[in-house]
Amino acid sequence: MNEIFIGKKSSAAGGWGALKSCGKQLLQSGSALSGARTMLKANQPNGFDCPGCAWGDPEHGSSFEFCENGVKAVSWEATQKRATPAFFAKHTVSELRKLSDYELELNGRLTHPMRYDAPSDTYLPVAWEDAFAEIGGILKNLNSPDQAEFYTSGRASNEAAYLYQLFVRLYGTNNFPDCSNMCHEASGIGLRQAIGAGKGTVLLEDFEKADAIFVLGQNPGTNHPRMLGDLRRAAIRGAEIVVFNPVRERGLERFSDPQAKLEMLSGGSTDIASHYYQPLLGGDMAAVRGMSKAVFAAEDAALAAGHPAVLDHDFLGEHCEGFAEYRATVDATSWDEIEDQSGLSRHDIEQAANVYMSAENVICTWAMGVTQHLHSVATIREISNFMFLRGNIGKPGAGLCPVRGHSNVQGDRTVGINEKPADAFLDALEKEFGFTAPRKHGHNVLGAIGAMLDGSAKAFIGLGGNFARATPDSALVAKALKNLKLTVNIATKPNHSHLMPGEVSFILPCLGRTEIDLNSAGQSQVVSVEDSMSMVHGSAGINRPASPYLLSEVGIIAGIAEATLGTKTVSWPALADDYERIRSHIEATIPGFDDYNTRLRTPRGFLLRNSAAHREWNTPTGKANFFAGTLPASTVHQQARTAQTRFALQTFRSHDQYNTTVYGLDDRYRGVYGERNVIFIHPDDLASLGAQSGDRVNVIGEYDDGIERIAPNFRLVSYDIPRGSVAGYYPELNVLVPLGSAGDQSDTPTSKSVMVSFQKDTAA
Repeated sequence: MNEIFIGKKSSAAGGWGALKSCGKQLLQSGSALSGARTMLKANQPNGFDCPGCAWGDPEHGSSFEFCENGVKAVSWEATQKRATPAFFAKHTVSELRKLSDYELELNGRLTHPMRYDAPSDTYLPVAWEDAFAEIGGILKNLNSPDQAEFYTSGRASNEAAYLYQLFVRLYGTNNFPDCSNMCHEASGIGLRQAIGAGKGTVLLEDFEKADAIFVLGQNPGTNHPRMLGDLRRAAIRGAEIVVFNPVRERGLERFSDPQAKLEMLSGGSTDIASHYYQPLLGGDMAAVRGMSKAVFAAEDAALAAGHPAVLDHDFLGEHCEGFAEYRATVDATSWDEIEDQSGLSRHDIEQAANVYMSAENVICTWAMGVTQHLHSVATIREISNFMFLRGNIGKPGAGLCPVRGHSNVQGDRTVGINEKPADAFLDALEKEFGFTAPRKHGHNVLGAIGAMLDGSAKAFIGLGGNFARATPDSALVAKALKNLKLTVNIATKPNHSHLMPGEVSFILPCLGRTEIDLNSAGQSQVVSVEDSMSMVHGSAGINRPASPYLLSEVGIIAGIAEATLGTKTVSWPALADDYERIRSHIEATIPGFDDYNTRLRTPRGFLLRNSAAHREWNTPTGKANFFAGTLPASTVHQQARTAQTRFALQTFRSHDQYNTTVYGLDDRYRGVYGERNVIFIHPDDLASLGAQSGDRVNVIGEYDDGIERIAPNFRLVSYDIPRGSVAGYYPELNVLVPLGSAGDQSDTPTSKSVMVSFQKDTAA
């Protein structure tokens, strides 16, 4: 049985395996020919922005790049399958809850607005105007606007997100739980404290100039495959790529570029990582601190020998604050502490530091392996410290590069989706629209869930996404949603959030990114998005909508807003009929969007200026700020180690999924086929448990709050991962992530630091 389940891992990321997977996805969706044609318009100046990830597009040449994730995302959206009213009439909500995420979304695109009917436990079709009227009526009759929660997924366009925040602030609240609360919140907070800008400082072309690239807590082969092309090109020209990741990930080891003809014909591949280190979960901060310690030792030795300095003293003196305090903190941190917490040897850390010191231009890039811990903000500050030492910010081929997931999660924040809005932004809104904006900070994701559970929240509107499955503590979130008077989900396909209805519940189907969005004059509307490199570019769908009853996200928001607020302050129908009007309002209220409508027409769009990339520091000190905090007293991994039978769990994606959307049941880069209930574990840890690869266990959450958390019937898989660390897929394991454990300052669920134990599954 194990042979069926655990197979051979791909020898390299990409290659023929990627091509075969794409063909399989296109055939499965029933749109092989149309899907292939559609992909030719992905990331094209006259096409649509790929919904697969937020990686940037090239500055030069054709912007079409082969990407397995992009093909999956497009074929998933462009499927010929339909979840019609007949589908909902055939299945009760209770029956649909028994389906897996994969099985549920396989039923295809939503075609009609639907309203939950409690007596029959089914969804029934409803007219758009009736849905808007009832939603607006309930919102108007709440005791306070703060009783409503307005969630946003990163798939929403700039235009939809801006209109959404405008509606909600005119309504009277800053309750904006957002998907970014669960991923890169720590990046924004840490970078604003360090450099005065909450975004990365690099452009895509900087990867062509970097001498070394440090990749921390990131798996681009699965999460943003187009990045592998840039890493491959960097490796070929001789740049050193240093990886810190607890799990051996195939895409960071070797990559076969499907666009490289000779490599494909020969079955060859390119080595990506020149150095691959596997820290313990939560040990990245200690590893980076260790590299800084090695840099300081080299500086002292160089100066003592009369050699040139290792540090960039000009940069430190002109641009940095707090260097002496940081140096003292590093000196006070012992190598024993660094080795114990990182799980790496001093030799390995010094080896990585030597790469850094030998490189003139260095990029440091990271993702959620860094941001979903208790001390994530401190870790990002430590990364910034490290990069300051040799002036690796604000010059070509160097900088800080957090890589976001969803295609416009960064843009949503830029245009106002923020529960803690800046006063300057609210001032601009008030001036532009003539109203008094709410100033009280609103709820983030965890705050919204808490308000639902204690009854202070009465309504939830989700602009895209799958809130119930993306959030931690799945059982509690299901209970929270069912507590509500109103739940509204704007979506393209059925998902589990739709199956946890409140007293009144609607599913409102919207156009996908690939579909034509026509206004009343029959003109195609263009939306815009912002990638991880702060490039804003247009996106215009090319496919016929999946149903004539679909509305755009902008149209749905406008319909709800008009039914709730009327049109005295804002003409919602006029904005929905001409997105250029929305962009004109964005231009008037948000810096950097000057001449928005004109600049959006350029082939690659335009760059939002990042002051830190120009060595301008919008911080209270007017400089880049060092952080002199100590390492955590102990990580979850260190705590688990003392109990011996406990482990530190991280959740991550399989290769056949994107966020909570599951495209298939295979994870060929890790050699797992046909199943998702798996736990990756070191072979010696298997032996210590008296277990074998393939055995079934129940995974027990060990958070000390009196709540029982169990993920039943998971298969153990022997894997190259540090002892004491284990890993498995979300959303299946989100049931173990406690609401009560969140990052310091970021309030992000600690999905990479979950204490667990195992018990034999007696039902297996």
